[in-house]
Amino acid sequence: MAVFTTVRTEDQSGYSETNARMEDLVKGVPGYLGMDHAQTPGGLGITVGYFRDADALTRWRTDAEHRAAQQRGRDEWYQSYTLHVAKVERRSGFTREFAKADVPESPAVD
Repeated sequence: MAVFTTVRTEDQSGYSETNARMEDLVKGVPGYLGMDHAQTPGGLGITVGYFRDADALTRWRTDAEHRAAQQRGRDEWYQSYTLHVAKVERRSGFTREFAKADVPESPAVD
């Protein structure tokens, strides 16, 4: 697992297109399992990439097009970033199933 935390610069010209390309590109890496991403309005972003093993993460880290995007990120889009690589030991989760009783009723319209 790779946890990439960023603070972005004000000028984000070209970022969205490059980010979309990287999201497509990583899907082709054998051993890539998925990602989660969150961003605040102030520019703090956290992306968690899940990989089956260290070899899969290495394939992504060393991809030539990804390396070029990393360099552009350092040059243009990131004020700072931190990368943590870790191994997931355990996973759990919860998803609320919405029943009719969970959905608030709309106010009556006269």
